Amino acid sequence: MVRVALTIAGSDPSGGAGIQADLKTFHQFGAYGTSVVTLLTVQNTLRVGEIRILEASFVGDQLDAVLEDIPPHAAKTGALGSAAIIRLIGARATRFDFPLVVDPVMISKHGAPLLAEEAWSALVEHLIPRAFLVTPNLHEAGVLAAMEVSDIVTMEKAAERIAALGARAVLVKGGHLADKAVDVLYQSGDVRHFAAPRIETKHTHGTGCTYSAAITAGLAAGSDLPEAVRAAKRFITAAIQSGPGLGRGFGPVNHHARAESSAIP
Repeated sequence: MVRVALTIAGSDPSGGAGIQADLKTFHQFGAYGTSVVTLLTVQNTLRVGEIRILEASFVGDQLDAVLEDIPPHAAKTGALGSAAIIRLIGARATRFDFPLVVDPVMISKHGAPLLAEEAWSALVEHLIPRAFLVTPNLHEAGVLAAMEVSDIVTMEKAAERIAALGARAVLVKGGHLADKAVDVLYQSGDVRHFAAPRIETKHTHGTGCTYSAAITAGLAAGSDLPEAVRAAKRFITAAIQSGPGLGRGFGPVNHHARAESSAIP
């Protein structure tokens, strides 16, 4: 059976993040990728220019078209842009019979806002309670948990707080920690750490998108959550280590890095 993974996210014309990164990652893990576009950006590795958020009704129509004909085995969200889109996805998600990974993208690698502040409460109220997994970085975890998150102890506490909002599991990503890149997975009271060496490079554009897409592909393949996170962690580490060095700014990771998944023939 062909496994299908869906991304609901924004577009990055430079190909390093957003739906472009997600679809590349799905393909690398052997999953057939489908997509729903939420916003368009004018960006490259140097800057983010204009951002155009699509009408929520049009986003809903895209989603309904995919679900009607090629339903996924797992899905993920990325940059959603507006409270209206978040509310719509949250409402549709009440009927999902597949796991939903929520990557709560708030700002781009360049610091451009990809989610209006007034939409944060919609994220907490309408989408996080529908999530099988939420994958915030340290900044996003701090916003969602209403606390400072700067080390493994506070990552664990933040993960517990975010799970209390209704998510079945939370993965707080520690890529910006000083020593090691340690991620904290909280699931049903159980805490696991996933560590990798910290790689000194500026070419990390799209790491969050790629990581969450790899997890989604693993879930689509039928992996349990710790197994999907473990395989995704190995993939994103290899993708950063072997970055192609494209662009003059924050370049993309290597989406051709070797992936390990039960979805791959």
